[in-house]
Amino acid sequence: MRPRILDSHQHFWRIGGPGQIWPDADWPLLHRDFLPDDLCAATKGLDMVGTILVQSQPDDRDTDWMLGLAAEDPLVRGVVGWVALDDRNAPERIAQLAAKPGLVGLRPMLQGIEDSAWILRDELGPAIEAMLTHGLRFDALVQPRHLPVLARFAARWPGLPIVIDHGGKPHAADLILDPWREQLAALARHPNIWCKLSGLRTEQAQGHKVDALAPYVAHVLHCFGERTMWGSDWPVLLHMGDRYIDWVDDALRLAEDLDGAARERLFEGAARAFYGLKD
Repeated sequence: MRPRILDSHQHFWRIGGPGQIWPDADWPLLHRDFLPDDLCAATKGLDMVGTILVQSQPDDRDTDWMLGLAAEDPLVRGVVGWVALDDRNAPERIAQLAAKPGLVGLRPMLQGIEDSAWILRDELGPAIEAMLTHGLRFDALVQPRHLPVLARFAARWPGLPIVIDHGGKPHAADLILDPWREQLAALARHPNIWCKLSGLRTEQAQGHKVDALAPYVAHVLHCFGERTMWGSDWPVLLHMGDRYIDWVDDALRLAEDLDGAARERLFEGAARAFYGLKD
């Protein structure tokens, strides 16, 4: 039996829309509009209680557009937006966004920044302070190269709730577990760090079976336990030829050792707790 779902990670975009630069024509299965009606169609038959809409474009216009969508769509329970955290006007921008209903967090696109230690730069300090002031969460879009740095960041800002997107993007295409495995375990020792069981399918090589993700899923769950939240990463998931419901069922099977309460926590409760959703 499938649980109720509060999706911790999904996207909308409009090709040619405000600030939209990705996906482009090199991603044919993704290069079209994905909007609330598409999500409703993709999740038909599931007991959806809500979703967290996450930025996909490093542009203020995209964040404003997402907040507008969320205001009209009750399924969107929160928005994780984007702000140029190293800009001197970032604290003002964060305050403006936080005054709008719906914003729950921010996500710099760390995977696209060459400097792996960028988040430790002093100029980000005022923006992080503003996030703390306004009760926002930090989504960490990282790759394995960032994991040691993320540990230092979490220690520097122990009051900042941080969630690792997509399990830290392990090198699943090459079936490599280390040093990701050890580094993820170290991160889990920081109580302010959580982890998303999302995006792992698209880290695999085309043609790989989902069962090859079993050791990655098991390690995330072992390390983070009740601080693990399920996310679809829809519609990026479609790049692997999978449907939304496929990842629901695959994750349930890969996490079959969890009891009923733990499954409910994974698919709904953890995201609700992390993002501070009331009901």
